[in-house]
Amino acid sequence: MKTTKTQKRIMRHRRVRAKIKGTATLPRVAVFKSNKFTYAQVIDDISGKTLIAISDYAGKKAKATKGSKVEKANLNGKALAEALKKKGIEAVVFDRGGFKYHGRIKALADGLREAGIKM
Repeated sequence: MKTTKTQKRIMRHRRVRAKIKGTATLPRVAVFKSNKFTYAQVIDDISGKTLIAISDYAGKKAKATKGSKVEKANLNGKALAEALKKKGIEAVVFDRGGFKYHGRIKALADGLREAGIKM
């Protein structure tokens, strides 16, 4: 049986998740990208709760936002960093979700770093 592209990504994601955990003081930023949108969640794995979730999908508002998908991902990273700072979180563990670290994933991480979050 052949493995699909998605199955390979999920296998990579499981391999990464076996090594990293998010805590209340050092939460995990989990990133997912679809063909159109980029999503990010800040997760405390110990309590099993999502602290913050953000995406460039906002229903009708998504069409109002101009720019490429990479630019939107960078803005998502900056917005996520502002939300993290409001909660008093200065550092996170980055979970790329099995995706390659380039393009939108890298742009989101760079947006977090530019806004002052340590990874």
